[in-house]
Amino acid sequence: MARSNSILNPNAREAMDRFKMEAAGEVGVNLKQGYNGDLTARQAGSIGGQMVNLMCPVRSMEFNRISRTTDGYTKTITYDVWLGI
Repeated sequence: MARSNSILNPNAREAMDRFKMEAAGEVGVNLKQGYNGDLTARQAGSIGGQMVNLMCPVRSMEFNRISRTTDGYTKTITYDVWLGI
């Protein structure tokens, strides 16, 4: 089955456009309605990256583990977990 990036519901298209505008505002890119061909690749990438960061946040957990070989020594272990939808 072929994949498609087209959005079938018009309300979903409007919501994604609002979400894109919000993400652009957060990273400081002036985005206008319609065609935005004057954006640099860096600006467009920062908007897309911000959208991904908001949709799939990273959660970090830290644990202190006591060393098995050295007395009185602890090691901090950090786990970064991506939460996807």
